[in-house]
Amino acid sequence: MTPPEEGDTRTFERAFTPEEVRAFAALSGDDQPRHLEPDAEGRLLVHGLLTATMPTKLGGDLNVLGRSMTFDFLKPVYTGETVTCEMTIDAVAERERSYDLTASVTCENEAGETVLTGTVEGLVRKE
Repeated sequence: MTPPEEGDTRTFERAFTPEEVRAFAALSGDDQPRHLEPDAEGRLLVHGLLTATMPTKLGGDLNVLGRSMTFDFLKPVYTGETVTCEMTIDAVAERERSYDLTASVTCENEAGETVLTGTVEGLVRKE
């Protein structure tokens, strides 16, 4: 396994579907009408924590075992809207059995507006 390095950057892009929003509402129990009733354009409002699965996916790609995640939800995300998430490793400290790391996250909608920012702290085990 290649250890994580400061400055490493990963990107992931996707658009959420109405079916995914409904499934997340059922799974999470957050079935507020704002997530389940379409707006004037026929879109559903994506749950903030569903949007936050994007940095979770990127952390999973790096085998990060999350210790803490802090997110700021800055703008709404709607179904059908492409969101791009970028994670950058800010700091890495080598330990006996793992690498501790801190990463910053930014997600933008297709208009280039920042919809989510955050910080992830965790570790990658040496295998």
